[in-house]
Amino acid sequence: MNGGRPSRAMPTHGHLRVTDNAFEAREVMTSLLRILITGFGAFPGAPFNPTPALVTRLTRLRRPAFSDVELRGHIFPVTYQAVDRQLPELLAQYRPHALLMFGLAARTPYVRIETRARNAITTLWPDAGGAYVRSGAIVRGAEAMQVGPHTPRLMRAARATGIDARLSRDAGRYLCNYLCWRALEARHEANGPHLAAFIHVPLVARDTATPRRTATVHPTLEHLVDAGEALLLQIAALTRRK
Repeated sequence: MNGGRPSRAMPTHGHLRVTDNAFEAREVMTSLLRILITGFGAFPGAPFNPTPALVTRLTRLRRPAFSDVELRGHIFPVTYQAVDRQLPELLAQYRPHALLMFGLAARTPYVRIETRARNAITTLWPDAGGAYVRSGAIVRGAEAMQVGPHTPRLMRAARATGIDARLSRDAGRYLCNYLCWRALEARHEANGPHLAAFIHVPLVARDTATPRRTATVHPTLEHLVDAGEALLLQIAALTRRK
């Protein structure tokens, strides 16, 4: 990787479900609210990441409240290059009104609603592709970017499902924070989302048949799905007001 921070590159398709002209015409006519839900794959130190399963479950939700909502999912490889290539493509092809991003915080036993993206990037640990960066800042001289005033509403929506959810001011210095930063930057671009949110989830059992325990003590994938659905409902309502 050259220079102080990951360089932007031309997009590739990655895991993107590419739309065609017919779909674009249909979505214009039906005025669907488009929400893109993302997660990450495995990475060094976390061979199991629950966010792909969570994204899959959420994109398959069928509820009357989502009758006018187009839910799409995408799983990013845990590399800076993948974020730089695939995020612009997703935004250009899908043009989401809102972006709901999930990442794993394996050492945190509760759900974290991130309130800002730090202008910080680790120089100590490589990404899943083995790439290091040389500068500790994503953008030279920039301050942290705030996610927005909607984060307390998201926290309350998640808590209403029984899960332990808290606001966080530290999204780390790895790929989760980096994606959050790039997504917040994109709000000012033509194809950017009106609203973005980044949610850190705890590590849950790999076995989806694990009994449902108390969500505030031992959250399971089912608890995360319940909380994710509540977040989607709140994001849809907030985005419609913009």
